[in-house]
Amino acid sequence: MGKELTSRSEDYSQWYNELVKKADLAEHSEVRGCMVIKPYGYSIWEKMQQTLDKMFKDTGHVNAYFPLFIPKSYLAKEASHVEGFAKECAIVTHYRLKNSEDGKGVVVDPEAKLEEELIVRPTSETVIWNSYKKWIQSYRDLPILINQWANVVRWEMRTRLFLRTAEFLWQEGHTAHSTADEAVKETLQMLDVYADFAERHMALPVVKGKKSEGEKFPGAIDTYCIEGLMQDGKALQAGTSHFLGQNFAKAFDVQFAGKDGKLDYVWGTSWGVSTRLMGALIMAHSDDDGLVLPPKLAPIHVVIVPIFKTDEEFEKISAKVNEISAELRKHNITVKFDNRDTHKPGFKFAEWELKGVPVRLAIGPRDLENGTVEVARRDTKEKKVMNMETVAVDVLVLLDEIQKNIHQKALKLREEMTTRVDNFDDFKKVMEEKGGFVLAHWDGTKETEAAIKEATKATIRCIPLDAPDETGTCVYSGKPSSKRVLFAQAY
Repeated sequence: MGKELTSRSEDYSQWYNELVKKADLAEHSEVRGCMVIKPYGYSIWEKMQQTLDKMFKDTGHVNAYFPLFIPKSYLAKEASHVEGFAKECAIVTHYRLKNSEDGKGVVVDPEAKLEEELIVRPTSETVIWNSYKKWIQSYRDLPILINQWANVVRWEMRTRLFLRTAEFLWQEGHTAHSTADEAVKETLQMLDVYADFAERHMALPVVKGKKSEGEKFPGAIDTYCIEGLMQDGKALQAGTSHFLGQNFAKAFDVQFAGKDGKLDYVWGTSWGVSTRLMGALIMAHSDDDGLVLPPKLAPIHVVIVPIFKTDEEFEKISAKVNEISAELRKHNITVKFDNRDTHKPGFKFAEWELKGVPVRLAIGPRDLENGTVEVARRDTKEKKVMNMETVAVDVLVLLDEIQKNIHQKALKLREEMTTRVDNFDDFKKVMEEKGGFVLAHWDGTKETEAAIKEATKATIRCIPLDAPDETGTCVYSGKPSSKRVLFAQAY
């Protein structure tokens, strides 16, 4: 099954699209730009969601839910925010249908026009800060640390499953604080949470950094992000955390009385990741035979395939598989016993390889006699024989090895695909011939940033937080620069 995929070297984009569909992750819906996330794909998203949700709660956040529909007037209250999302908004103008005059369908009832149009949520800052106005009067009401799991709509013109769709799933954190320092600390804390999740669970090395003025979130003072590198040398923004300052508090008149009795505007943050993480997971690790899933996010850790010819052999193997499965589950290892009699073992091997199950066990009559089991790991495709009596513990160790190996492989690729350049000719050459991350000096102006993007399609992904001060000159303008920033072509 995996052999049916277009190779990455032949057409990376086609490989990705085929893999998403053939691995049963998602498919296009009848609504342009929207997707159906299929059960196997959703089970990966659920593991992401469950892990992140615990991380949020461990840092003091609670979940809530706010309306899908936002009055149009709310968006107009914060000028840069509405300007940033105006071209992506879906708008509800009527609330009723009626039968058409010819009786062959339905039409919008012109008499059911809304007094004020409603925006289908592109993000929730406005509707949430309108609620915070009612919730916050005193410093005693702060901080508010809220997260929301929801869907949003941004009317994208060019879409790709998981990476960019008109509707997608995400979480959005929205917090309110009494001081700027506390809000900045929150912003950076959540950036660290995202980076920790990417590194430890997705096995995805990321660069933590600050967005340039031209790339920051509409309505934010500062935007921070994590950037990952995909196998084709393009960057993918995997998460963002925004220091909103008092912008939304002032827009919605959210003030609080401090300990001294004086009124001041609240300080805010927002932060989010989305089903785009699914795209990052696929593109960072998978190969020409299918998905390669880090064990920490794999819906199935181990698949067991029986090898048999007779019903008697199958019964004996099944009994042993049930014992092994019970032992594996004691270690919180999820197991799938593929006992279908409609497919041969070779077909099953290819199917589970395509779906990225980290470990495959094969058991036949000879294995029963020898007290052994054949173990194949998905990341390296290496096979070994393990003792049946200790296989559960051995597989637990193996899963940890696989998780670390997938991360190391991605880290090695990033190191090989990161280049320092000092002039624009080299910059263009690297972008044309190699791709990847480019560390180069920039003069700090939007004009230079736009000119570089126009010439190379590369954008400033971030100003790395660990970038050392380094005197230099901008690769494009030749003007002074104090540190290198991270450029790349991106999704």
